[in-house]
Amino acid sequence: MKNTTLTFSLLIFSFSFCFAQQPVPAKPETKSILLMNGTVHVGNGTVIQNGMVGIKDGKIMLVADATTSRVKKEDYDTAIDCAGKQIYPGFIAADCSLGLVETESVRATVDIADIGKLNPELRSLIAYNTDSKMIPVVRLNGVLTAQITPRGGLLSGTSSILNLDGWNWEDAAYKTDDGVHMNWPQQLRRIRLNEDQLGGYAQNTNYDKEVQVLQKFLTDAQAYCQQTKHDETNVKFEAMRGIFNGTESLFIHSDYVKEILAAVNAVKGFGISKIVLVGGRDSWLITDFLKKNNVSVVVRRLHTQPATPEGDVDETYKLPAELQKAGILYCLGTAGDMEQNATRNLPFLAGTAAAYGLSKEDALQAITLNAAKILGIDKQVGSIEEGKDATVIVSTGDALNMETNNIEWAFIKGKKLQLTSVQTALYKEYKDKYGLK
Repeated sequence: MKNTTLTFSLLIFSFSFCFAQQPVPAKPETKSILLMNGTVHVGNGTVIQNGMVGIKDGKIMLVADATTSRVKKEDYDTAIDCAGKQIYPGFIAADCSLGLVETESVRATVDIADIGKLNPELRSLIAYNTDSKMIPVVRLNGVLTAQITPRGGLLSGTSSILNLDGWNWEDAAYKTDDGVHMNWPQQLRRIRLNEDQLGGYAQNTNYDKEVQVLQKFLTDAQAYCQQTKHDETNVKFEAMRGIFNGTESLFIHSDYVKEILAAVNAVKGFGISKIVLVGGRDSWLITDFLKKNNVSVVVRRLHTQPATPEGDVDETYKLPAELQKAGILYCLGTAGDMEQNATRNLPFLAGTAAAYGLSKEDALQAITLNAAKILGIDKQVGSIEEGKDATVIVSTGDALNMETNNIEWAFIKGKKLQLTSVQTALYKEYKDKYGLK
């Protein structure tokens, strides 16, 4: 009996400790705030060396140069001295599955995909877990907004854009149902040698059949959406309505030239106007085609190997610079193995792009204003401009450099976040244990 009581007590203590690590969602800020004397990176390429940012009622009310403006800090309830620090728009993670997977090896915590090949009606929004331990970790590096994206099948489902703060998905929702995600079939597929090892490539014998399945579905869905009345509601076809009427984007996940060309040409035949390519390893080879068809690109995570043995070792690192030169609208994504954890590395992907051809401000734009434009939220967020939501971070150093990224203040719609997580708690615990200063 004593052993049972002891075990139960330990379990209660463990759960209490676990929950203690999760910061409480921020409350709306009732006082006005002035960030002053910092270097303001607007997000559109502009830098104000001695800048001021005024926040009130969740909005940015002031963006000014302190050397030419006569703003008084006494006019604000709270003034924060940011001298020597960097002020940025909050970073935006496109194409990530944060909040849908907690522990990959525990099936009950995985809500990333469902059975079946054609599931456009599945909404990532309602599966999003605001209590995920990953979310506070990601915020520590300045990622405050994310497009939560389903995976799997030919049509994975519908993504939504969420602020990374809130008691539930209703609180966190920023833009609901922004687009449907299509995985265009691959002509070549990797051979799996065993559970942990992949081999070479083999022809996908089902390629033509899978393409036909997609085309038939699009044909039937378009015909359904063109009708004004239906005897029965088809939830799968209803989920495609925004794609056909232009209110939502179709995100095509594809990497290689032949498949990208086939996918874009196929969906253009259905009059689909808002197309975003996700992945796009070979997109630099067909920039004229992408530009002609007004296709923007969410670039696959840069910290990956080249797709082919003959590819340049820095092939993926240079891709954003190639798209920038060609005038293609692009942003950076974080999809890949263990992507829930990897979402925190988004600013460092931008830093890598800056080391391989982009300017620092262009790299910043790839995870702020560019991402906002592609996701259709640029009027509300993505840059530090008057009238936009006050989703802003303050770093003591260069936030795109993993050695100097240190987010000291973070605001989502003017609400000040608690910048703590499981990792910061463990850091403090073991720092105290070993007497480190």
